[in-house]
Amino acid sequence: MKVLVLNCGSSSIKYKLFDMDNKSVIAQGGIEKIGLKDSFLKFTLPNGEKKILEKDIPEHTVGVEFILETLTSAEYGAIKSLDEINAVGHRMVHGGEKFAKSVLLTDEVLEAFVACNDLAPLHNPANLKGVNAVTAILPNVPQVGVFDTAFHQTMPDYAYMYAVPYELYKKYGVRRYGFHGTSHRYVSQRVCDFLGTTAEGKKIITCHIGNGASISAIKDGKCQDTSMGLTPLEGLMMGTRSGDIDAGAVTYIMEKEGLDAAGISNLLNKKSGVMGVFGPSSDMRDLEAAAAKGEARALLAEQMYFYRIKKYIGSYAAALGGVDIIVFTGGVGENQASARWAACEGLDFMGVKLDAEKNKVRGEEIVISAEDSKVKVVVIPTDEELMIASDTMDILNQ
Repeated sequence: MKVLVLNCGSSSIKYKLFDMDNKSVIAQGGIEKIGLKDSFLKFTLPNGEKKILEKDIPEHTVGVEFILETLTSAEYGAIKSLDEINAVGHRMVHGGEKFAKSVLLTDEVLEAFVACNDLAPLHNPANLKGVNAVTAILPNVPQVGVFDTAFHQTMPDYAYMYAVPYELYKKYGVRRYGFHGTSHRYVSQRVCDFLGTTAEGKKIITCHIGNGASISAIKDGKCQDTSMGLTPLEGLMMGTRSGDIDAGAVTYIMEKEGLDAAGISNLLNKKSGVMGVFGPSSDMRDLEAAAAKGEARALLAEQMYFYRIKKYIGSYAAALGGVDIIVFTGGVGENQASARWAACEGLDFMGVKLDAEKNKVRGEEIVISAEDSKVKVVVIPTDEELMIASDTMDILNQ
């Protein structure tokens, strides 16, 4: 079975084509700057060479058409005909309380998904554009939706509710939903396979650390709590997002700076985090280089960033009543040894002890805890696309 996985953003489309008979990636790439004059498709050839094709891509249907043309082209094609695509799996961001698992996309499902648009006004409409584009081009190919929020729907109410008037939850769905669910689900399952154990009876803390970052507490394979909230703004300090902040500070800044709702949202989502404290960049590689030179604001930003991760690991260990496995994933979690070390430093009282040499690793599956560590600390590169493709195949085989 060949499954095409699409991740449609407001101005981009990422894709991977899988041969699920052996779970191999046949083709992958993405379109950037949809709706702008300099839009392009960037993809990777089987030999690893990267290729860029420029084309005017005014909207998503044209983008999906371009991807499909490239997949079947004489020069760059990975398949001979579109008939080889058996199904399409979509990353869907916000499923609200309606979707606790991946589903076959029907008119009824899509109507329910559209009803969640207020919760993710930037992401959900873009996801829907991808679905509609495939429907227009490949009307007979089944499509499956895999929701970022679904994995977190096992949280108990006392973990997901906010202490605001209950009517706001009933009227508007104001509660914690969490994101990166597909990644947290993948790495929490994969780490058990990697260690030769099962999720049952295990307390796992998964740390998806990247430009966007979140941590989840998982018991018996089910999410008990997660750091992102109603939106992806809550929780850890991120590349450009503030993470946790006193709501009183938010209204204070609004009054002092004369900001409306859109203005404060822009400040907290796009001008804060590492970017806000450090200044020159939101990229952790730039921050690490500046901190190595002893730049004061870089050192402060690093300490803040690492401290938040450690604090959430500690709080989730308390929530779970202990921890057996800690997993690091995401761009920073997989590749930055200093971030992992700082996040685990001082957690000896919990039985966490890293091996400094093993920790010097980038982007590979490995146990980085010391032999005498009571808690296994493991790096597991995430593969959300494979999870989406697997869900798609499973649903179609039911």
